[in-house]
Amino acid sequence: MRPRHALPALALSVAVVAGACSSGNHDGMNMNANGNMSGSSMPHDAMGSGPMGSGGSTSTISVPADAEFNATDVAFAQGMIPHHGQAVQMADMALNISTNPTIRALAEKIKAAQDPEIATMEGWLKTWGQPVPDRNQPMDHATDDMGGMMMSGMMSEADMARMGNASGTDFDRMFLEMMVRHHEGAIEMAEQQLAAGKYQPTKDLAQVIITAQKAEIDEMNALLATTG
Repeated sequence: MRPRHALPALALSVAVVAGACSSGNHDGMNMNANGNMSGSSMPHDAMGSGPMGSGGSTSTISVPADAEFNATDVAFAQGMIPHHGQAVQMADMALNISTNPTIRALAEKIKAAQDPEIATMEGWLKTWGQPVPDRNQPMDHATDDMGGMMMSGMMSEADMARMGNASGTDFDRMFLEMMVRHHEGAIEMAEQQLAAGKYQPTKDLAQVIITAQKAEIDEMNALLATTG
């Protein structure tokens, strides 16, 4: 059994701003083949709500009443950007510290998957006129203009510092344990998006995250069984 460590929930807030995500064309917003949207911004005239993350809320996100998306879609992107961003930071740390070729290959795979997903979500939010969170924002210093979402599995700055100061097998085990917990949090967020989201490309991304990260959790648990 891999060890588990208690980690307090870390809040990320979502500002009251209009957002729009649609599976088709709406009010001048046009979908391209990659699920991105272009065109004019949508009106800010209706409130949307739905669950996202552990104990979170999207009730402060304004969504047009006739939109083909909902507040959960917006909150998912705004929360998953820094969540993915931290995973990329952890992967970079592994590439800088670990000498284990299997760990390094896993880190490369995580970066290759999550960097493009961050870019996609950032593009959606910019087009929708929504605040785009800093992918590298320390969760211990979440800003007041982003509220309403509790993100699961995020590491604290202290966690990241401990891992950064480790080396050898100690680092490899810490990286695997923390990344398993981080992936479990992402899967929880993605499952809630599937349950409450509306915009199909965002739901499709949630499913991709669930499938890929469940497989990586299995891989990491197998590595933990033979590490240190």
